[in-house]
Amino acid sequence: MKDFNYYLETIGEIGFVEEVVYAIAYVSGLPNAHPDEVVIFETGEIGEVISLSQDNVEILLLSRNPTRVGTKVVRTGELFQIPISDEMLGRLIDPLGNPIDGAKQFKNVSKAPIDMQPHGIIGRESIKKPFETGVTIVDLVIPLGKGQRELVIGDRKTGKTQFLLDCLLSQAAKGSICIYAVIGQRLLDIRGRHEYLIQKKVMDKCIMVASSSSDPAGLVYLTPYVAMSIAEHFRDKGMDVLLILDDMTSHARYYREISLLAKRFPGRSSYPGDIFYIHAKLIERAGNFKKGSITCLPVAESIMGDLTGYIQTNLMAMTDGHIFFDIELFNQGKRPSIHPGLSVTRVGHQAQTPLQQDLSQVLSNFLVKYSEMQQFMHFGAEAGENVKRVLQLGEKIDAFFNQLPDQIIPINANILLAAGLWAGLWNEVTVTDLKRETEQVILAYQTEEAYRSQIDSLINSSNIFDQLVTNIKQNNKIIIDKLNRSK
Repeated sequence: MKDFNYYLETIGEIGFVEEVVYAIAYVSGLPNAHPDEVVIFETGEIGEVISLSQDNVEILLLSRNPTRVGTKVVRTGELFQIPISDEMLGRLIDPLGNPIDGAKQFKNVSKAPIDMQPHGIIGRESIKKPFETGVTIVDLVIPLGKGQRELVIGDRKTGKTQFLLDCLLSQAAKGSICIYAVIGQRLLDIRGRHEYLIQKKVMDKCIMVASSSSDPAGLVYLTPYVAMSIAEHFRDKGMDVLLILDDMTSHARYYREISLLAKRFPGRSSYPGDIFYIHAKLIERAGNFKKGSITCLPVAESIMGDLTGYIQTNLMAMTDGHIFFDIELFNQGKRPSIHPGLSVTRVGHQAQTPLQQDLSQVLSNFLVKYSEMQQFMHFGAEAGENVKRVLQLGEKIDAFFNQLPDQIIPINANILLAAGLWAGLWNEVTVTDLKRETEQVILAYQTEEAYRSQIDSLINSSNIFDQLVTNIKQNNKIIIDKLNRSK
């Protein structure tokens, strides 16, 4: 943008700051200002017009430096736009598009507005391609598709962040562009995640858009919109994009703060009446399009496992399902602590193959039956042979779903192991030995090309899960020989 004097000479209007209330400045003397217009202060800082009245203009401050009463202000006649460049790949930037990782500035940039009209139905396509997270329980039971908007919800410290990072690692390895929006969190956490991505050697496929809790509320509020605009830039080039918004409950709290200070009428839980619109106009911009896709994973924080909070239910209404991290399962030691019964995917199954759809149905039905059996046994009932078989298989399924952090498992390796469990290959094996042996099979699948081709061919030749289980029984040496060689 040009400087203060340029816009003063060009537009010829000058205002003065009359009052400053935290993140909002009230300015007089700008009669032709319009909503969402950018203004520049004589100190070089910028702001955005958010409301107009007969006496003054209400401006959202986007500066880290305090604004004083009496400061001169000029209009720019421009809507708020951010610089976007392919050079942002591998970088950590702030919501104004400036690098904050200490590296060089961007050269080849274009401007894009942060508040875009979502694509209509004509520019969209149904979700057809699977989105592999590398997390077993999600890929098999709660599958996602590219272009899906899936809410990640759970209490604090239940493993949501690790799941998001696992998704990012899996998608970066497949060539997708990954954008991680960190909204109003601690600088220590921002640096930690940035260093983690560098350590995992995927930062060249990632962009981090970060605002810290020490930043002005206006910058925190803009963070997810800036990240979405960057995602749309790469989508328009025909790329698949993963967008993580961490987290939207913090975003809602900052917007509530801005609204209350601006004397907006409070609604439920003191949130403003337009909070649903504020989030919906953002989430609706994601989806599967004719050129590319934006898979959006907004995050929401629950309190004591309560899914009925205002912001949480709002986000559920505008997404294609949710993955629920249960604090009770986390305390029991399950990793990831995803509750399959309370998690939902509305469009992910249509991106699966018939075999995967059948396996997902079998696993879902079994988990319901296993949960009922566990509750039945709490009453001290005597277990019959059928109940014992269900409970033994259920314990092994629980161990199968337990996954180490950073362990990305290919979908076909998961399908093979699930079929092996149903084929009875591990009936006489302890849970500890099962975990060790499945890791051997996964390692072989990931490192041996010939073995991987053999497994892929076996899975592709099976149309339903029962057929794959039968094929595994007839060709059990595919797994057993691999284990024998590893012992």
